[in-house]
Amino acid sequence: MNVNSVEPREMTSADMADAALLRRTFGTFGTGVTVVTVGGRTPHGMTANSFTSVSLRPPLILFCIDRQAIMHRRIRLGFFGVSVLAAHQEGVARHFADLQRPLGAKQFDGIAYEPGRLIGAPLISGALARFECELWRTCDGGDHTIFIGRLLSLDWASDLSAREGLLFVQGRFRSLAPETGAPETGSA
Repeated sequence: MNVNSVEPREMTSADMADAALLRRTFGTFGTGVTVVTVGGRTPHGMTANSFTSVSLRPPLILFCIDRQAIMHRRIRLGFFGVSVLAAHQEGVARHFADLQRPLGAKQFDGIAYEPGRLIGAPLISGALARFECELWRTCDGGDHTIFIGRLLSLDWASDLSAREGLLFVQGRFRSLAPETGAPETGSA
């Protein structure tokens, strides 16, 4: 047996009830970091690392939100923005993850952003990519809801090869230096 291999083991009901164990184990999968925002009279933002692309035709993305989160109620209004954070934006990620931050427009004080041109949701300045979306579908996800959005607009940093993305893995923010060479454009 390879000493570096992981031995499969059946989860016990105690394991499934141990949120810390689940969080630590799920955290071995590194993710990018985004800020999801809604506009309107009471703008709101939250850090999310559950973001992923879903489809090219139609262009769809998804992320998951805890049913108890303020954003869970606000996102149901139908339109939202997503900003994919760059490595230098760890402070922005921490700010929007802080449950003690001010609510409403005050939570954007000191944060560089522009309102999206179509829906007006705040989009974080300096982000690697920014999306404006319309809520397309929701799905039950246990204690979270899976929100699927249809892209209405997008923009991205002009020189992505010179920029690093902000990553979250094993409970910590990290960055990964970009590779040299052209990015892949095909699918496997």
